[in-house]
Amino acid sequence: MITVITGASAGIGAAAATRLSALGHEVVLVGRDTTRLKAVAAGLSGPKAEVLTCDFTSLDDVRRLAEALRGRYERIDVLANNAGVLSKPRQVTGDGHELMFQVNHLAPFLLTHSLTDRLDRVVTTTSMAGNTGRLDPGDLSRERRRWNAWLQYGDTKQANMLFTQALATRGVHATCFHPGVIRTGFAGDTLLMRFYLAVPGVAKPPETGARTLVRLAASAGEPGRYYVKDKPARGRTDPGLAERLWAASLSAIGG
Repeated sequence: MITVITGASAGIGAAAATRLSALGHEVVLVGRDTTRLKAVAAGLSGPKAEVLTCDFTSLDDVRRLAEALRGRYERIDVLANNAGVLSKPRQVTGDGHELMFQVNHLAPFLLTHSLTDRLDRVVTTTSMAGNTGRLDPGDLSRERRRWNAWLQYGDTKQANMLFTQALATRGVHATCFHPGVIRTGFAGDTLLMRFYLAVPGVAKPPETGARTLVRLAASAGEPGRYYVKDKPARGRTDPGLAERLWAASLSAIGG
């Protein structure tokens, strides 16, 4: 099986790659840092892994990645959209989009959209924060609303849930999942994450966060569903909002 994992240089992505490789998947590791990706690849026990770099803050770089994958593989069994970021200050990418929304949603949307005809299934790392999001397809970059990093993060994670549903309605076997509070470098400069990391037993190792990704990559799951701890859970569902998000995302990537 060919499995592409974004955000694979550390954390959940690297842990998932380790397990899937051991299960016999031919893993394609995607991230920004070649050195770290090669270190992950060197520690895998299964088929030889491929390393591809991509910076999700550049949509042109995502297009380049999609072209590289199309040139190498006639079929991709699993695309794991795992890369993500939380930024306390509001930042805008060179493409003109708010950083979190581009990295967490627009970039995986573009990558998936560019590869849809080659994909068997899509697994997206989201968050329970998506259930509290207040997504506005007319203001994806939060230009006309009060800025708050966690509110915007929730919007991006809600976008992951809605994107999963929209893919499923289009016949793509797509699922998404909440990995839990994981002990990685993610959001390490925020007060909330520092609190979670300080309380014994709350933050789990990356291997724990990767378990559901591995299960969904290895044995599918119910299309369009959101999972927590390997089981279907209640996630934000709104077919109309999902379609408005799809249209707004296409416009944002120039599709």
